[in-house]
Amino acid sequence: MTKIGIAGVGRMGRGMLTNMRAAGIEVEGFDIRPESDFPTLPVTSDETTFAAELETLLTVVRDADQTDEVLFGAQGFVGRAPHLKTVVICSTLSPNYVRDLRARVPAHIALVDAPMSGAEVGAREGTLAFMIGGQEADVTALMPLFKAMGQNIHHMGGFGDGMQTKVLNNLLCASHTAMSRLVLDWADQTGVDRGKLLGLIETATGQNWFTSRFDQIEFAKHGFEPDNTVGILVKDVTCALDAAPEGADTSLPEVVREMMRGLKPIA
Repeated sequence: MTKIGIAGVGRMGRGMLTNMRAAGIEVEGFDIRPESDFPTLPVTSDETTFAAELETLLTVVRDADQTDEVLFGAQGFVGRAPHLKTVVICSTLSPNYVRDLRARVPAHIALVDAPMSGAEVGAREGTLAFMIGGQEADVTALMPLFKAMGQNIHHMGGFGDGMQTKVLNNLLCASHTAMSRLVLDWADQTGVDRGKLLGLIETATGQNWFTSRFDQIEFAKHGFEPDNTVGILVKDVTCALDAAPEGADTSLPEVVREMMRGLKPIA
């Protein structure tokens, strides 16, 4: 029976589940899609079966609405899983929403926020960076899971601090993505060889994660769609804006968000 479970076996969750199992961790997945979509992984769409012996739950769903469904709504594992001891929030959400979870989840259930960076390629390769918030003992107990999925693990502070640092990181990621795409578009329009330009950037002051792994990042050439990875980055910028310091100048993040919404697919 499932004692460690991951809810949401999508772009990120699939690789995370695969790498934990490869490390010898007995973990199973839950997804609303049918089991036939996961022929090589132990994934169920049966909430009751998944919840029966569940002790540690990692959530890797898209947004706050889906997180609510997993924890309190249609799946409702907080109430459905009688042995639940720890909930790990791996989705990128507003830090305000995450911190408010403490009042909504029974006190005997430990809460840890552990959003990650590295995109689908990082989840698949087991090279994710985790930004973690939570009590020291709770984080230490979870460390074998994080080490199975990632290479850079940062305990940033108390519950919610991991999410706060994640949305700040993703502001930079979104800005790199938006500006790098604009630069590549201009290169195409002015006759500069894209491959040569990317090679130059890698050795010069414009170097960034997006250009360094342009040929490996699954969304590098995508246009904006509400449900694709570019759309998720737009959501992440919105999460950062939701938790902006009082009186902060939000004009630049708002411009980046609009640039991301305007991205068109490239060949």
